[in-house]
Amino acid sequence: MSFVPALPYSGYSGWLFLKRTAATQQAVLKAQPEAQRDEAYFRANIGKIDTAEQLVADRRLLKVALGAFGLQSDINNKAFIQKILEGGTLKEGSLANRLADKQYQKLSAAFGFGDFKTPRNKLSDFADKILTAYQARSFEVAVGTQSDDLRLSLNAERELSDLSSRTKLSNDARWYSVLGSPPLRRVFEKALGLPSSFATLDVDKQLEMMKDKAQAQLGTDSLAELAEPEAMNTLLRRFLIRSETEAYRTQFGAGTALNLMQTAVNFARNRQA
Repeated sequence: MSFVPALPYSGYSGWLFLKRTAATQQAVLKAQPEAQRDEAYFRANIGKIDTAEQLVADRRLLKVALGAFGLQSDINNKAFIQKILEGGTLKEGSLANRLADKQYQKLSAAFGFGDFKTPRNKLSDFADKILTAYQARSFEVAVGTQSDDLRLSLNAERELSDLSSRTKLSNDARWYSVLGSPPLRRVFEKALGLPSSFATLDVDKQLEMMKDKAQAQLGTDSLAELAEPEAMNTLLRRFLIRSETEAYRTQFGAGTALNLMQTAVNFARNRQA
């Protein structure tokens, strides 16, 4: 795709610029000829699909379906994706439920091939929902070609908002979702300054430590509260500044890194004012 997002700054300064211009830039991406063709084809054909086998056999439909859940790298793993779709999510032991990455579970639940006699892609609003998710993810991918940290920040903003909207989940269940989402997990680990050895701990110990760190550094361990704009900004500011500091330290050394980062933080604050 020929779209290249405008990102004149990196780190937190880049995030502030991206937030101001995201709506305009997303509109430009959506207007790209390839994006228009993908949308038109998906709308015209997704309702004709009756089985998971038919879906994976149509590469153009599968591209959008997987891309909507950030699973575009699995485009050639047709047998694997078909098994996930056919297994559904209502049975506890299904493949989608056993996988650590819960995006597979979301994909399977969204289509419902393994759960319902009539799959959910027959619903009138199905195409709208999947295409909205696909367009958001496509923008994240485009941003990621220039800054993986900004892509992770966009992903965290979207995923935390989604988690907070799932009112039936307990706070601990939401945190387990964070631990099961590699991109979201990276944001929290970096923002909270967790060591590389953190991943070797028992998952229940990881949950306990991450909640304690969040309470101490972010003022709350409630993921619903962390999805609120002010708390979200604090989380992402910490993530981006820590990440950029590490990059500067690697390139220039500790002293220079601190000076550069202080300049960047002051610049970002002035841009907000």
